[in-house]
Amino acid sequence: MDKPKRPFLKSKRSFRRRLPPIQSGDRIDYRNISLISRFISEQGKILSRRVNKLTLKQQRLITSAIKQARILSSLPFLNNEKQFERTESTAQTIGFRTRNK
Repeated sequence: MDKPKRPFLKSKRSFRRRLPPIQSGDRIDYRNISLISRFISEQGKILSRRVNKLTLKQQRLITSAIKQARILSSLPFLNNEKQFERTESTAQTIGFRTRNK
């Protein structure tokens, strides 16, 4: 038996056409921080190829550029700004408590 067709399924493709993440004139280099920072998550992780919509060669170049920039301290290894604010406020409240022995 044939399965009935479902005519009202939404397509998974988006209607917006996205620009390619890397233009032909962009140079993938560890010094190009504005380009590199687009491919890092909020936590500081390197995003995957599927998320970035990059080719394999571009992803390899971006990954090596990010790693070089991290080693040269242009980029942080971790981005803990929100977590740091939380720990800072908890450290202040802990400082006022006294220990009972």
